[in-house]
Amino acid sequence: MTHHYRRFTSTLEEFCSTWDLSRGNRVLDIGAHWLHQAILWEHAGFKVTAVDMPITFEMTSVQSIARANNIQLIPCDDLEAASALDAIPDSSIDVILFTEIIEHLTFNPVRFWKQVYRILAPKGRLLVTTPNYYAWNGRAWDVMRFLRGFGGGLSVDGILGTNTHAHHWREFSRLELIRYFCLLSPDFNTVKAKSVRNYYPQVATGMKRVVSKAAEAIPGLRPNLHLGIDLRSKEQGIVMEPGW
Repeated sequence: MTHHYRRFTSTLEEFCSTWDLSRGNRVLDIGAHWLHQAILWEHAGFKVTAVDMPITFEMTSVQSIARANNIQLIPCDDLEAASALDAIPDSSIDVILFTEIIEHLTFNPVRFWKQVYRILAPKGRLLVTTPNYYAWNGRAWDVMRFLRGFGGGLSVDGILGTNTHAHHWREFSRLELIRYFCLLSPDFNTVKAKSVRNYYPQVATGMKRVVSKAAEAIPGLRPNLHLGIDLRSKEQGIVMEPGW
């Protein structure tokens, strides 16, 4: 919680800057983990339902937090099919949080987005945050690796040699994510797509700190993306279909 607190609070503040609670306060936090983010949204006046793996929601500490903060828990062990979301009525959620999750999806997500579309209310909003592929210190700028033919993203050495259980499968640019939701449905309208500054405390010193501050002054090079995607109406549905 301490490490990620600034990310949680910054995301909530950025969202609330363009959202009035009169539009609705029913929130679904997908990938809620230990409910740290969910607690902040609940205290800000939202009614939160949290989704995560059963192994997380079976923890007594998580269950205690949920009871104390009136957060409903929905265990989901298969996000691809997301059949656990069947329990949520159509058009019953005003805001869906999908924060720091999209970069980890290793399956075709169309079925999942059909569930999201079904439960999101017309005029509701999907909030997506994710690392910016074009961050000044990101993988896009490893020129020598690119020229040697070793691509971008997490390196093979990192995949095989690092026990993180959270490899980034795919990082995106701002324009890629706008297109992502346009392809899913014409009913989705990206109303906010911005890069935001580093969430985490700066530990760099000397020239590296100077370079970091200078780079973050350029919006396109900031390390994180924040997108708000509104569901303007429910007319055409999810139009993208996998090609197999």
